[in-house]
Amino acid sequence: MNKTNDEETVRRWRLVLGREYDGTGLSLSEMDMKIDRSLEAVYGDHERRGGLGASAPKVSRWLGDIREFFPQSVVQVIQKDAIRRLNLTSLLTEKEMLQHVVPDVHLVATLMSLSRAIPEKNKEIARQVVRKVVEELLQKLSSPMQQAVTGALNRSSRRRNPRHNEIDWRVTIEKNLKHYQPDYRTIIPEVRIGFGRKRRALKDIILCLDQSGSMGTSVIYSGIFGSVLASIPSVSTRMVVFDTAVVDLTDELQDPVDLLFGVQLGGGTDIHQALAYCCELITRPEETVMVLVTDLYEGGDEKEMRKTFVSLVNRGVQLIVLPALNDDGAPSYDKDNARFLAEIGVPTFACTPDKFPELMAAALNKQDITLWASQHIKM
Repeated sequence: MNKTNDEETVRRWRLVLGREYDGTGLSLSEMDMKIDRSLEAVYGDHERRGGLGASAPKVSRWLGDIREFFPQSVVQVIQKDAIRRLNLTSLLTEKEMLQHVVPDVHLVATLMSLSRAIPEKNKEIARQVVRKVVEELLQKLSSPMQQAVTGALNRSSRRRNPRHNEIDWRVTIEKNLKHYQPDYRTIIPEVRIGFGRKRRALKDIILCLDQSGSMGTSVIYSGIFGSVLASIPSVSTRMVVFDTAVVDLTDELQDPVDLLFGVQLGGGTDIHQALAYCCELITRPEETVMVLVTDLYEGGDEKEMRKTFVSLVNRGVQLIVLPALNDDGAPSYDKDNARFLAEIGVPTFACTPDKFPELMAAALNKQDITLWASQHIKM
């Protein structure tokens, strides 16, 4: 290792350790001193140094500094740590913070939890922050979801000998290439492949979301996917959120920003009450996929909750329980209830957003979801 690399390694360690525990003896440049102060504001000894305090302008300047010093992916991590370590949530209701903050899914979850506290004059700025994240997620996730779901439905609805206006000519030609007639320079389609008329949705999907505080990022991703599913005519999508009360947000699916602002993160959890409401929505159990996103910590009647789970399974509903739908790592969840679900054949596992479209495709095709998860999800 040459001297330049040695110096860079010492410099990086100095910035990691902070001046409180510095034993390197290194003198920092003016720029490095600014970086050091910005990191110390979050990760230093706040009892002695005071952190960022309760000043929105000061926090805004700090946000500008870290955007200058670090790439956006690192800014989002530092920003998330600052909100948690320095209890800056109250400042997110102030205009100065909202204008300077770097939007990401964790920030949106925080804003959702604070939605009632945001002053009316600042709500439009908060909506702009949320909309920016929503648009980025839609751009990333909508195409894979639409392709996976429509592909699954097309495969399940494909029929032979359809009416002329229902023929899928590309697939029909591929299936009949072996019947090509060189003399006539044409294909004789002995088998026609097409799709029946879709007079009603082929499948019913119910997304039931736990909106307790710990489920914030999962609710955001679920809301995005719900909005995409609602745009697909071949499925009928309902979205229900719950804490100790149940709210049907199906009418808000056309605008995911309105949907997310309709969610009130925090409060208790009554899973049984939510399941009972969803049971009333089910008219075609054999054609219904229900995804319950919850950490399974029941604050209501656990015995009745388990009875309802059994009832859904017995009716033929394709039920899937996700303790998390995010990229946040291993979730905390009630393992006793998860074991009970496994015993009655309900697949229960955390899922990342990139795998969710494939999961929905597998469910719509009535695949063995437990087997699918073992092959695609890191347990």
